Amino acid sequence: MGPRADTSEFLEIAKALREMGYLREGEQFAIGRLGGGVSCDVYRVEVEGRNYCVKRTLPKLRVEADWHAPVGRSRSEVEWIRFVAGLDRRLVPEILGEDRGRHLFVMPFYPPETYPVWKSLLADGKADVEFAASLGEALARIHGVTAGQTDIAARFANQEAFHALRLEPYLLYTAGRHPDVASRLRAIADTVASARVALMHGDFSPKNILCGPDGPLILDAETACYGDPAFDLAFCLNHLALKCVWRPEYREQYGRAFEAFRRAYLADAQWEDAEALDRRAAPLLAALMLARIDGKSPVEYLTGERTRDFVRRSAKTLLLEAGDLRMFLSMWNSRMNADFG
Repeated sequence: MGPRADTSEFLEIAKALREMGYLREGEQFAIGRLGGGVSCDVYRVEVEGRNYCVKRTLPKLRVEADWHAPVGRSRSEVEWIRFVAGLDRRLVPEILGEDRGRHLFVMPFYPPETYPVWKSLLADGKADVEFAASLGEALARIHGVTAGQTDIAARFANQEAFHALRLEPYLLYTAGRHPDVASRLRAIADTVASARVALMHGDFSPKNILCGPDGPLILDAETACYGDPAFDLAFCLNHLALKCVWRPEYREQYGRAFEAFRRAYLADAQWEDAEALDRRAAPLLAALMLARIDGKSPVEYLTGERTRDFVRRSAKTLLLEAGDLRMFLSMWNSRMNADFG
């Protein structure tokens, strides 16, 4: 057995593993690409019964629009995982090795039968409210520990990468496509860009969260940056709201998970006024909702134009009228009932 395909990328991965000591001369191995996001390559490597996962960042993301980002974000991701591991090692994968020259790192392979992806469970209507609450608590803990910490701010001063991966492709690009709300979107982007409150994950999405035996396992922190914690809160809630349109038969379950996550997070948000944070997150959530339709990284599961137009119209209304997250959810449900029954 050898590499599944004799390609330079697989051979480069094998070389990196050899240099780290995870692949010795003469050992049999197999490398295969795993499904992942648009910003990186993820591989599963089996070496005589041992299984590893290798993640390597891409300079140009796999989307229709022209989208580039600094490859050094791999280092930021490793730093974020190691920091969170110091708080609670159960929340993040173990970093087995890092190759900064190749912009990759190695972690254990977490089998899906034991560590299902939260997004996959949600797709089947399995929106466990206790899990959602535990995730909100975990996120608030990370934000709370890092809030106001100048050393953490300096360590994660990754504003360039965050702008390239989040603010420009999501909010600013979408502003260019919607002149009627462009000034509002740009103002929200400016607020996020200027904030220095706590350590953000930057991609706190169901696709990046595994449901393990010990609770949530958080992955893919390559957009980690010291900034506005409201971004992580809104980013995750956006996915729960959009699932209501994708799988309307599970709308009630998604709504309960939304509320459980929101309440648990805000209950532990002691670093600033929780009500102010709530009010700041609501328009940001609406902006991200519009961005997942017309930004550079649209959600892949909303393809029908009627559904997409419903999200566009709803997001614009919520952007201007939703005063906090509870109001957001109430208005979203009302619009869903009116349009979809």
